[in-house]
Amino acid sequence: MFYNKQRILLLLLILMFVFSLFTIFISSETILSVSAKSAALYVPETDTFLYRKNENDRLPMASTTKIMTALIALERLREDEVITATKDTVGVEGSSIYLEEGEQMRAIDLIYSMMLQSANDAALTLACYISEDMESFSALMNEKAKSLGLEDTNFENPHGLDAKNHYTSAHDLALITAEALKNETFRKITSTYKKEVASNLKSRLLVNHNKMLKSYDGCIGVKTGYTKKSGRSLVSAAERDGLTLISVTIDAPSDWSDHTKMLDYGYSLIENRALAYKEDYMYTIPVIDGEKEFVTAGIVNDIYKVVNKNSVIETEVKLTRYLVSPIFKGDILGEVIFTENGEIIDRC
Repeated sequence: MFYNKQRILLLLLILMFVFSLFTIFISSETILSVSAKSAALYVPETDTFLYRKNENDRLPMASTTKIMTALIALERLREDEVITATKDTVGVEGSSIYLEEGEQMRAIDLIYSMMLQSANDAALTLACYISEDMESFSALMNEKAKSLGLEDTNFENPHGLDAKNHYTSAHDLALITAEALKNETFRKITSTYKKEVASNLKSRLLVNHNKMLKSYDGCIGVKTGYTKKSGRSLVSAAERDGLTLISVTIDAPSDWSDHTKMLDYGYSLIENRALAYKEDYMYTIPVIDGEKEFVTAGIVNDIYKVVNKNSVIETEVKLTRYLVSPIFKGDILGEVIFTENGEIIDRC
């Protein structure tokens, strides 16, 4: 009997040990397995991250730098503003549209060239037009980064070629992209696959380097990047049913695969759910001492909220039981409260 108890106890201990190893193995694996050295999956609507991997590491960002360059250019220039390439802004190494000294292009076409063709000469031409030289424009970029509350980003140029103190993090790059995507022109540019642009000398057909535009449903950009030192960097954004996700990888040998996995993961978890349609929330309220016996009250707009797909949302309607004249259009007569697990997530 004692021997049997020992055997049972030993068996239990072995099972507990094996189970603990299994648990440790499972918990040590990240939710996703990506090739990137650093990665982040961001939801701008809720200012939350669904996935992080070394997201605060300071790393070179290559041509994803141009997201900030484009943002500043769109904020400071008219689209039809004509810009002349100078001897200091042509002949830049790396990706290029091969601008010639004295060549003139509209600001919007230079931005397209920079974002689709990843043209370093277009980036430098824009920067030196806005701020006279690269150093002054880099100061503008850093000022913008500071205004966004970024702590792990520093720019030394507008194009992303290797420089000692030119770095960002996956976390910060996601926030820069979210800010840029607020600009509708930026969204239009980054979601464009092909674009013909013209200068006073020639026309050029640009083809976007971002394969995600063709391979991922709902993709709206954003930017590829590569140098030998930095490896492959990629920022992708997708929009489905009003829900935008931003995926960032830095130094990722399999970046296309990483981004497909990350975006799929995000859309499997959350959705932009209709909590209330205005036609379903119309009520009549009695009126005392008025010309009308009752008034109709309701919510002004449909209500949408980003929530987990498995969330159960409860609704509570609070209305005034009766009204006393005078009553005016737009008066607040009650509210609808939406709760999840007893916590209020929205009200209108």
